[in-house]
Amino acid sequence: MMLVATELATAPASLRAITSAAHDADPISLAEVNERSSLLARFDRSYLVPADVFLRVIARLTRAEGRDRPFRALDIDGRRAFRYHSVYYDTPGLRSFHDHRQGRRLRFKIRERVYEDTGERQFEIKLKGCRGDTVKHRRPLTGGDTPLDAAPLAFLADTLDQAYAIAPPTVLAPSLSTDYLRATFVADGERITCDAGLTCVDLRDNRAVHCGSDLVLVETKSADHLTEADRLLHAHALRPAVFTKYCGALAALHPDLPANRWRRAARQAFGGGTTRA
Repeated sequence: MMLVATELATAPASLRAITSAAHDADPISLAEVNERSSLLARFDRSYLVPADVFLRVIARLTRAEGRDRPFRALDIDGRRAFRYHSVYYDTPGLRSFHDHRQGRRLRFKIRERVYEDTGERQFEIKLKGCRGDTVKHRRPLTGGDTPLDAAPLAFLADTLDQAYAIAPPTVLAPSLSTDYLRATFVADGERITCDAGLTCVDLRDNRAVHCGSDLVLVETKSADHLTEADRLLHAHALRPAVFTKYCGALAALHPDLPANRWRRAARQAFGGGTTRA
């Protein structure tokens, strides 16, 4: 979803906000991002931010005045906002969801991530580190490979064995897909991802939820617990939301699930209704 000027004028507020903020900032290349702020092991904090507040916060962080290293926007071939599609895999009994709900130490998420503007595909395993941080392991998917093929499953088994000394689930299936537009802002050792237009689809029954058109899902990512971006968001009376795309969407899609920890943020993000995908 690359918005041209005529589309931008009528787009939802969240899409306008992340697109304009990214194009107003100085650029940073993907190579420099990987060099300065790869952050495969990091602390993540999520915020549900009204579009107007988001614009004020990002303007402060990307402004050069008084800052040695202002945040810059990821730029790939002139593009500053990127379409993401992810498919999460879980057991028939939603082991991953319930392990996160119960706060189990040895918990993980499994997904395929597609960078739709380039066609790149990655098989990703997100683990919880010993400090409570998020640790991501990934391997490329090529051609017609799927996460359920032998090589990705062997990678999953090896990752879980080395990190947790546990075996992988014996049965996995696609459980949820997510689609959104993302802009990324980077400073040394810090990254802010800003998502708009989030749609989540339960792949078992084809029901969907859509994030509010005025909300930007902001995630701060760093090797430390609290960043300048967190402090600015706190100054605007915003606190981290108990929210992940996977668990929050399932909580919204299935009120019968025991998901009290995510209910409040899920209602704020998605409202109360579902649609058919």
